Amino acid sequence: MNTLLIAGTDTDAGKTIIATALRAYYQQFCPQLKTGLMKLLQTGMVGDAEFYQRFFDDVVIPLRFDTPVAPPIAADLENRSIDLAIIWQQLLTLQQSSDLLLVESLGGLGSPITHELTIADIAGTWRLDTILVVPVKLGSIAHTVANVALARHHKVKLKGIIFNCVNPCNEEDIKNWTPKELIESLTQVPVLGYFPYLEKIDSLSDLAVITSKHIAI
Repeated sequence: MNTLLIAGTDTDAGKTIIATALRAYYQQFCPQLKTGLMKLLQTGMVGDAEFYQRFFDDVVIPLRFDTPVAPPIAADLENRSIDLAIIWQQLLTLQQSSDLLLVESLGGLGSPITHELTIADIAGTWRLDTILVVPVKLGSIAHTVANVALARHHKVKLKGIIFNCVNPCNEEDIKNWTPKELIESLTQVPVLGYFPYLEKIDSLSDLAVITSKHIAI
């Protein structure tokens, strides 16, 4: 049994794409493994849940809020509360039925999930192996270093960093904005790869092949 949290540095990091790509990879190249997919919670009527449902019919989202803002603010606006016990129990249930459970977080590691706790708090307290997804753009070095420092402060078990081209970028952009050797030197966390910009996703099999070429799993 293994659980992997797909966390990010911000809301635009591309966590949903990476979680989908990783599951596509394991389904195609490791079919003997039973994989599960979960998102901690969803805010906003349209978003990641709809993307996932294009490809998977078993995605679990324990809590949903209509308002597209940070969870504690959404809960306040909707006169509701965020019961982490519901998320925890669903996580335990899926762990028991999966060889590998992929869990997408929300926002960045510093994003609040309640008025008292951030994603980093949850990842550390629940002892979740974590991959940090970082968008390839100017400023990514600082964002990466800051999020790794936050992860260390909360004793998050970082397994690696994936840089994601959320917009078209070339090799020079990647080298200048997210240099592998420098980032590994600054963070002491391995860079697992650079996921290319995809204008659209036509099939999970194609996505699995792309993942195998660009991400060291």
